[in-house]
Amino acid sequence: MERRADMMALEHTKASYWIDFLVYALLVTVLASCLFAYAPEIEPAAIAKLTVAGVVTWSLIEYVMHRFVLHAIEPFKSWHALHHDRPTALIIAPTLLSATLITLLVFVPALLASSLASAISLTLGVTVGYLAYSLCHHATHHCRATGRWLRERKRWHAVHHGRGGRECYGVTSNIWDHVFGTGPIRVSRFGRVRSLRIGRSPSNSPHAGDRDHPGSSGGDA
Repeated sequence: MERRADMMALEHTKASYWIDFLVYALLVTVLASCLFAYAPEIEPAAIAKLTVAGVVTWSLIEYVMHRFVLHAIEPFKSWHALHHDRPTALIIAPTLLSATLITLLVFVPALLASSLASAISLTLGVTVGYLAYSLCHHATHHCRATGRWLRERKRWHAVHHGRGGRECYGVTSNIWDHVFGTGPIRVSRFGRVRSLRIGRSPSNSPHAGDRDHPGSSGGDA
């Protein structure tokens, strides 16, 4: 796929790829600043609870979108298949698209159902979650893990890529894979059973030779 500089391109140039991270980091800063400056009517504890709720909400959105949209509904399925075919290519959701979806699906409903401060708090949590997801997903494909948490995330994502996207849909967390029973399957003489622990990348993965992550031999692309 030819990389384009337009705002709705799936495959990004290096500049537009990193601008996406910068935009969301700035958005987190702006939302947090708005809360502290213009939301004195809501208690700090309530803000914290709503923000944490937003982060948790994002983790579920991440799982549902990955499993039921990116691997099930066209044209998103075909778009996501490009990432599975070329996991180290700079293919991510266009910034304008992801920001619009967060606004329409999180901020607007929360604003209609509650107050401006509450809507900002919830949106802040979801945006933090999305930024964390973007950084984690980048790391699974482009960085070597030096800590236990990232090493486990890379192995979990390696199973997802190595087994055709049929399991391990969580990127930043495997909580929802546990809840919905989509953790990795291991085969034994007693049949197919779910295993919630990963000891290594699957042997049938095209990137199984890399202990750390799918689709990369180390270093940023």
